[in-house]
Amino acid sequence: MTDRSQTLSATPPVAKKANASKGMNVAHLLLEGRAFIALLIIIATFSFLSPNYFTGANFLTMASHVAIFGLPAIGMLLVILNGGIDLSVGSTLGLAGVFAGFLMQGINLEALGVVLYLPVWAVAVLTLAMGALVGLVNGILIAWCRVPAFVATLGSLYVARGVALLMTNGLTYNKLSGSEALGNTGFDWLGFNRIFNIPVGVLVLGVVALACGFLLSRSAFGRWLYASGGNERAADLSGVPVKRIKVSVYVLSGICAAMAGLVLSSQLTSAGPTAGTTYELTAIAAVVIGGAALTGGRGNVRGTLLGAFVIGFLSDGLVIIGVSAYWQTVFTGAVIVLAVLLNTLQYGRRGR
Repeated sequence: MTDRSQTLSATPPVAKKANASKGMNVAHLLLEGRAFIALLIIIATFSFLSPNYFTGANFLTMASHVAIFGLPAIGMLLVILNGGIDLSVGSTLGLAGVFAGFLMQGINLEALGVVLYLPVWAVAVLTLAMGALVGLVNGILIAWCRVPAFVATLGSLYVARGVALLMTNGLTYNKLSGSEALGNTGFDWLGFNRIFNIPVGVLVLGVVALACGFLLSRSAFGRWLYASGGNERAADLSGVPVKRIKVSVYVLSGICAAMAGLVLSSQLTSAGPTAGTTYELTAIAAVVIGGAALTGGRGNVRGTLLGAFVIGFLSDGLVIIGVSAYWQTVFTGAVIVLAVLLNTLQYGRRGR
């Protein structure tokens, strides 16, 4: 009788623990899927408020807008996974557009008395190389010269923007569609063409996201990146090439920003030195909304893409229903603060 009574009295606490465990699992699932849930809520809300929102054509248009800051967000994810920050992506985006516009105008070789017009593929390759160079400078300053990431990339932000202004004298390169006689047509292909009715910019974003996801989940580079972001000292002692990883993520971030600059200038068929202003903040917001930890070592491409779509669909939805641009900034800021709060709850609970 004594053993049986003890068993019966022990059952309710076990049941309570099971219920508490179920509750914690539900809360964990809600936290993990918060970006997807937020995206569904945004789509449902604006579909109710505007009949023009929930259409295939509008979704494709909004997705092409998302591609412009989704590409820098993927590069930013790599940097944040490493425990760093890259404030120069917006200026790199603007400089990339200006650099491509400069090349499309023709390179004046005064010594030879000729103007060299490059094919569009060469313009794209050189522009991506320029973005990689900006990232390389950032990576060397941070990894080898031990300059804090915030300071180094803040300096690059001003330098890149200043170079873009100097190249254009504050003006804009217009009519980048090229000329058949010069053999440099096709620059607007990224911005206006579609494959299977999907904008090329969206396809570029998808390819970059898949490549980055493979890099993070199926390669030694990805394992090293998560390890160095989680605990750089321990990773270094374990033989991980910490400095090389750090430089690599900034180079990749610069390439992603330059790619976004090509897509944006292609959509506009023009390139201005102020393009991409504050895009570094939008990229950081997408990464945070997607569930990555700003301290490094936690995050994935899927979440970052969802975060980019949350910001893009929210901004475009507010435009469609006629909300003031000032209120758009307020709503976007509120979403970012809420995302950071949820990240704190998620990772703080996990740490405890």
